[in-house]
Amino acid sequence: MSATLDLAMELIARPSVTPEDAGCQDLMIARLEKLGFEIERLRFGEVDNLWARRGKDAPLFVFAGHTDVVPTGPLEQWDSAPFQPEIREGYLYGRGSADMKGSLAAMVTACERFLANHRNHEGSIAFLITSDEEGPGIDGTRKVIETLMERGEAIDWCLVGEPSSTQQVGDVVKNGRRGSLGGRLIVHGTQGHIAYPHLARNPIHLFAPAMAELCARQWDQGNAFFPPTSFQISNIHAGTGADNVIPGSLEVLFNFRYSTETTDEQLRETVEAVLTRHGLEYDLTWKLSGAPFLTPPGALVDAVQEAIQEVTGLTTRLSTDGGTSDGRFIAPTGAQVAELGPVNATIHKINECVRAKDLDQLSLIYERILHKLLTKP
Repeated sequence: MSATLDLAMELIARPSVTPEDAGCQDLMIARLEKLGFEIERLRFGEVDNLWARRGKDAPLFVFAGHTDVVPTGPLEQWDSAPFQPEIREGYLYGRGSADMKGSLAAMVTACERFLANHRNHEGSIAFLITSDEEGPGIDGTRKVIETLMERGEAIDWCLVGEPSSTQQVGDVVKNGRRGSLGGRLIVHGTQGHIAYPHLARNPIHLFAPAMAELCARQWDQGNAFFPPTSFQISNIHAGTGADNVIPGSLEVLFNFRYSTETTDEQLRETVEAVLTRHGLEYDLTWKLSGAPFLTPPGALVDAVQEAIQEVTGLTTRLSTDGGTSDGRFIAPTGAQVAELGPVNATIHKINECVRAKDLDQLSLIYERILHKLLTKP
């Protein structure tokens, strides 16, 4: 057992299903206060957030993460209770072990070792922790960032502990994320008897040509960091359940995962132009979950890659794939943002787990990053 594993297990033992924190932040606060961090609890709605900062000078390095976890799913399918962490055959099992309580523990212990040797480091260190990352994401990191911006607290570098790795800890680092734009479309027709189609207007038939055009369209070519923008329909619903009734309306849910080559405004305009050109009567509501962001090679990315190489011997791969993260709220402030955490093979699954030794390696990597950015050569 190590200090990192001990803390990870204490965090996992707290059933912090979104938006509950269940005392996880209190555990972290107790450790951070001993290191000289000034603690600020920020509660918005039902969400507990933590802003802890040590130092007042720039540059400001921030560890960002979340204490909330997704629901466990059927308890009987777990080999051990999800909130009773166990180490078996070198793996730490428990909900949140990989996403992302293991990372939180590694952040804290990395700071403890770094500050034991560098009490007078350059700049400042902070923790931005929320209990609303797996949920709506309204009263969590987004609100904390708004608070920091209002009082002029600028983040220079932010390391998010999301599980970025695929085979070995550190083999992949996320230096950006695609944007996510969702739409809810209602196509209006006229309900009628299926034997008398001339007296009705079938919204499914009306929408089909527009759907084919939208699905076949190439939205952009992507670039060196992002794949091409994708359009996917996730749900289609129409009808009364009877087989002899033409429906009066059609509901379609769709989503774009888009690159920095395209803006959400361009996507909206194009979709609406296609629907209008096909003569559809429709209502369309949009939801922008996050704009794309990219941190090119520079101080933060270089430090992360070098630290991984020194600790693991790996040459890491930069990636922008996967879903969204809270980095989408931090990057627009001008901060350099990177995501580095454990292997993500079991996140959100039954029997979520992480290699125990990976958390110790991750803590060492985090410590090396602090050393590279906050100490003089």
